[in-house]
Amino acid sequence: MTIQVTERAAEHIRDALSRHGSGIGLRLGVRTSGCSGFMYTVDYAEEADSEDTIIEEHGVAVVVDRKSLPFLEGLELDFVRDGLNERFSFRNPNVTAECGCGESFAVQ
Repeated sequence: MTIQVTERAAEHIRDALSRHGSGIGLRLGVRTSGCSGFMYTVDYAEEADSEDTIIEEHGVAVVVDRKSLPFLEGLELDFVRDGLNERFSFRNPNVTAECGCGESFAVQ
């Protein structure tokens, strides 16, 4: 599995889990949505299922379900701040197109 988590993303995940008060890590996935086909989903991972893949990097765990895994292969997860805005940034080599609003993406 080649999902990479930057140190900034790991720090944000650690802080969010601390404020949340529970969880083993970040749950990352994709679902069908938007004008381009797919969108990323991000939530707290309270536990991992037997079919989940757990990626540990920089001291944090990212949990990915089996169906989302092929769409996320090679992904770099970063966390960026721009003025008052902050968000996860997904650099995904599998993406072939993105919608204009940046909410959804397509893969081949």
